[in-house]
Amino acid sequence: MPPRPLDALAFALAAASDLDGALVALAGSVAELDRGVSVVLFRYDAASGVLTERLTVPGPRVSRAPIEIALQHLPRGTAFQVAAGAGFVDIGVEAPHFFRVLGLREPTGGGALAMKGLRIDGQLVAVLALIEERRVVGTRDVERVAPAVALFELALARTIERGARLEAVRALESTLAKVHADHAARVSTLEAALEAAGVMGPALGAPATATPVRLPDQSAEELRRLQQRLRALEQQVGAATAQLEQAHVELHRRSEVLRQRSRTLYLLERVLTLAATTSEPRVLADGLLALVGDDMQSQRCSLFLRAADPDFLYLAAARGLAPHIRLGQRIKVGEGVAGRVAASKEPLLVVDALDGDTEALLRDDYLTTGSFISFPLVLRDELLGVVNLTNRVQRGLFVEEDVERVRLLGLVCALVAAEADLASRLSRVTEGVA
Repeated sequence: MPPRPLDALAFALAAASDLDGALVALAGSVAELDRGVSVVLFRYDAASGVLTERLTVPGPRVSRAPIEIALQHLPRGTAFQVAAGAGFVDIGVEAPHFFRVLGLREPTGGGALAMKGLRIDGQLVAVLALIEERRVVGTRDVERVAPAVALFELALARTIERGARLEAVRALESTLAKVHADHAARVSTLEAALEAAGVMGPALGAPATATPVRLPDQSAEELRRLQQRLRALEQQVGAATAQLEQAHVELHRRSEVLRQRSRTLYLLERVLTLAATTSEPRVLADGLLALVGDDMQSQRCSLFLRAADPDFLYLAAARGLAPHIRLGQRIKVGEGVAGRVAASKEPLLVVDALDGDTEALLRDDYLTTGSFISFPLVLRDELLGVVNLTNRVQRGLFVEEDVERVRLLGLVCALVAAEADLASRLSRVTEGVA
């Protein structure tokens, strides 16, 4: 059996503890696909719009070099496409010039350069460069490495979230220690001043002497100022406490995002391992549906694959559907929700199907609640199937950012299904059941 770089990459990224480890894993996976291809990562500072660091993998370790190159130095129009992060952008005939600008080593005999922006939470954080040897014939390797890069993006998000979490904890601890130290110092100063003024005993809160002390005007004014400073200090401590609570809320949110992305990486690893070890098409179809359904917390989901007749799809795997719906049932392309998505090859998101314009969609046998996603499985512009998700467990509603998550999961499903020839193998088992 030929090597499966995605399997090895998923394991390596799950084990990587930092960005260097993830980048070494990606470089190794790309090298398994083609020895003539290499990757370089550029760290990006969003505040200044500048690439600040170049990370290369000449061996088992990452080599770092500080740089200062504005993203706008890329060819006109290319910078915007790279920053959008939708896919690799070919630099084209200007590649030799930008090999020199970016400090990259051009392959002997010339090479091709493609770049892709990596975005986390909608913000550009890095740019990945793909360097290939120039070929007279044959196809480029950009499409072949796209799944590996998608897995690397998940690991990059995890390492960035982990770094931000540790930095936030350190900042909170430092701020809290500083506030407490400042508070203790000021209270000690006020205690000493009040004790010297004769209005309190040697310790804070101790009663004053029984004999009334008549303070001169200057001492009374000084006492009033000290009391004002004490009230101001208490207000500062209260404000710092509120900021600390807000920071803990943000830290919890980031922890949830990190947990969710780690779970996605785990599910991808699980399905790739399944694809590498099973020869049963039905088990593999169930595994692909579980990948998407579990990650999106969908209690009711279904996977349709392209039938031998290209005008039809058949139900290959399902979870939570009504009892009268059986595996192998066929739907025509263009009819029903899944059929319409198959015909357009575009995902369909309905946040609330109770709206008047979309209420008719609820009559579809494969949908029940008012929020669902129907997503096409497309590889190299060829339709392989459709996955439907509804009945979300926790939040109930699907939103736009969920479609982007399903896009990555759908790409992995399409790759696995195409490599295993799942549609034709399973149809011989399943279509006769209907």
